[in-house]
Order: sequence, then C-alpha cells, then structure tokens
Amino acid sequence: MTTLLADSRDTLFQPVAGVMTRQDWERLYAGDIEAILRLKREKNAVILAHNYQTPEIFHCVSDIRGDSLALAREACDLDADIIVMAGVHFMAETAKLLNPAKKVLIPDTQAGCSLAEGITADNVRALKAAYPGVPVVTYVNSTAAVKAETDICCTSGNAKKVVESLGVPRVIMIPDEFLAKNIEAETGIEMITWPAHCEVHERFTPEEIRQYRRIHRGVVVIAHPECPPEVVVEADFSGSTAQMIDWIARERPEKVLLVTECSMSDNLSLLYPDTRFVRPCNLCPHMKRITLAGIRKSLETLQTEVTIPVEFQEPARRAVERMLAV
Repeated sequence: MTTLLADSRDTLFQPVAGVMTRQDWERLYAGDIEAILRLKREKNAVILAHNYQTPEIFHCVSDIRGDSLALAREACDLDADIIVMAGVHFMAETAKLLNPAKKVLIPDTQAGCSLAEGITADNVRALKAAYPGVPVVTYVNSTAAVKAETDICCTSGNAKKVVESLGVPRVIMIPDEFLAKNIEAETGIEMITWPAHCEVHERFTPEEIRQYRRIHRGVVVIAHPECPPEVVVEADFSGSTAQMIDWIARERPEKVLLVTECSMSDNLSLLYPDTRFVRPCNLCPHMKRITLAGIRKSLETLQTEVTIPVEFQEPARRAVERMLAV
C-alpha cells in the first residue's frame, strides 16, 4: 500500500471507527469502497442512502443520506448522470419519477418492501369505488402503479401535515394500517385503512418496550410511526427517521432506544458518541440486500436500471409532487 493510499484509507475509515475494527474494514470493505468512489467520479454518479443502510455504505460511499422524504426532495435537483439508490425499489422509482431524464440504478431488484407489496392498483380502485369522493393519501412505500391511483402521497415525516392539508373529515390512507391509525390518533381525522404492515416495525410489542425500560433504567424510547399504535403509546416520542435524528441532535439523551431498523442506531452512534444507543436490532431484509459489492457491480455494469411504465408516470409524479408542495 502506498503512503498516499494509506492516508486516504485513514480518512475513509475514520467515520466508522466506532463500530468496526480497522482490520475488518480493510478485509471486508476497503477495496469496494475505493472502487465505488473511483466509479462515481468516472461516471458522474451519486449514491442516495436511506438511514437504514449499514455504516460502511452510509458513511463511506453515500453522497446524500436521509429518510424517504429527504431523498425524494434531493432527487428532484440532482445534476449527476446516474443515481444509485442505496435503499429499496420504491425509493428508486420515486427518484426516477422526480428526475426522469436520469439513469436510476437499484443494486438489487429484490430489495422490496412489505408495504409496497401489500396493495395493488386494483385494490385502490376498489377502495375508491367503495368510498366515492374520499381523497386517497398513499404512503410513498408503494409502487408507481398504486401512486398513479392516488390523490397525494405522504411519508412518515409529513403524513400529519399532508392529511391536515386536505381539510376533510375522512381520508383513505394506504397501505400502512398502523401509520394511518397513528395519524388518526394525532389528527382526529377518520382513516379508512388497508391491512398492510412494515415487517420490521410490526414485530415490536408494548411488553418488549416495557422490558427494555426495566432493564435500561432511564432510557428514552423513540418509536417510528409504522409501529403498532399500542407501541407508539409506550414511547416518549414518535417520528420518522429524520425526526428521530433531529430529536436526538436537539435533546442529546444519555440513553435512547430507537424502535426501528437497527442500522439507524449504528449510524447515529457515530454521530452522537455521548449518547448510548440501546439496540433492539430488528433488521430489514430488503435494505440488507444492498451491499458495497452490489453497488460496485451496479456502477460497473450500469444495472439494474429502474423504469416506470409510461401510463403510470404522469399520475404518479403528480401525486408525489403534490406532496412535496405541502
């Protein structure tokens, strides 16, 4: 290894030094990280990474990090030729909807979402027929075909604001039943829901939260609104991943339990070393399909490009853009 390369690796390793050894980083990740950084420069590519990505992706190769809302907003204005989504498929579709001239790549086409797979466009049409005139609010964790049947999209970070912006007493809110019920509790607006759930957040239980409190005295509990309502009630604060990060940055708790995908705790522990993160460790199997090796191969081969059937493009884009305007 040359001195220059060694210095570069020192810089690259530093952000993740708190969660892995230098030996493991060199053995498992360093080669792919250097190749990805070179490929990004050669191909004018950017990597968007969701907050649930593992630290070696989140801190070492990504250009833009955030929750679904932040990534959607950033995707609008990117001037790179290629966007690589280190997230799941619906996030790549959203980036393509908002920046259709760009080549959008997803490193693993099997990186799906239990919520997006839990409802179809036919299901939405049936709901609209059963409840004529009731506006449809669709979580961005959905396919472009479902978004195309929608009046407006939302994320967990802006769902309350989006629903209240409609000024109606009743809303069809899909596909996440728990998010809809949590927003109903916050707003008092009646929600017609759909029985789809996030396979990560639906596993948390109130008893589990109470047990963490008994074991870790004084722990602050922050729950994602995709959790069941009875879990959210047990929490001290509920918010999207971005709102969780903002809360920790503002409050600087001594000890915190993030009731969400566990890579969040790994990534935030590097940013806030004075806070102790209690890790429940429910992993998202879809997010974990995205690896450094997969990102490297995606940039080398320019596969797999995300495309959206032409009939869904305009109506789905309109629903997302309407959300961004709220």
